[in-house]
Amino acid sequence: MTLAAETSAMPRLPLPEDLAQVRALVQESGSSFYWAMRFLPRAKSDALFAIYAFCREVDDIADGEMPLAEKVAVLGVWHRHIGDLFGGVPDKPLTRALAPVVDHYGLRRADFDAVIDGMEMDARGPIIAPSLATLDLYCDRVASAVGRMCVAVFGEPTAPGARVADRLGRALQLTNILRDVAEDAAIGRLYLPVEFLERAGVPVTTPKEVIAHPHIGRALALLGEMAEQAFADAEHALTLCNREAMRPAVIMMKVYDRTLVRLRAEGWPVIRSSGSLARFFARTEKLVLALYYGLA
Repeated sequence: MTLAAETSAMPRLPLPEDLAQVRALVQESGSSFYWAMRFLPRAKSDALFAIYAFCREVDDIADGEMPLAEKVAVLGVWHRHIGDLFGGVPDKPLTRALAPVVDHYGLRRADFDAVIDGMEMDARGPIIAPSLATLDLYCDRVASAVGRMCVAVFGEPTAPGARVADRLGRALQLTNILRDVAEDAAIGRLYLPVEFLERAGVPVTTPKEVIAHPHIGRALALLGEMAEQAFADAEHALTLCNREAMRPAVIMMKVYDRTLVRLRAEGWPVIRSSGSLARFFARTEKLVLALYYGLA
């Protein structure tokens, strides 16, 4: 390979000051993501930092204290920022940091817009017992769209890679819903689909009343079956991918699948944040990430 070819194969670098702001945002989030991603090759970690920072930015808007109208307006501004990014005129440190990532890895505007749309679904009011179709759309926007960006950075911008992102994103989000059902109910949210609640014989009232119903475990089990199928679909798609390139996706799948297995073994409990199962899941995620990235 010639020097010119090597140069063209490398992503152009964001401005140091823009990248510094992105790294600071990720580090200040308190997530283990920052320390884990630092052990990837620099170009990939910087790309994932920028994607994470974008997701964190719009998520904080959706979950913040602003009035609804202001949240929707600010998220609308972010649609314009993404339009500027893909129009070649990024005007914020974050979008300037994203510009070389978008160019080098071929990220799609539709996925950035989908993430914003997913945050708007939460921002417009608590989601309570959505239809299966609405839940699937929500999972695609807040999880699978992010996955499609990530698999491109991992090095699998293929149809099987996209299939992994689509199915694994749904599997992870459904597992989060099962794990966090009590925490979500405490803030007025209920992501369990109305069809499953009806099949379980659980009337849709308030989120807290729903999760206290004696038959709630039946609805959780139905959602668990959906998550298990999504994991199986993702595992099959992974057999068609470069397994080494997709190692981060494999690790996340193993961590969350273990969570799902434990939930099923416990009979689909409604987990309180201070309970032993919550502590188990926190320890499991930290341990697996530490082992994978050589921190233990």
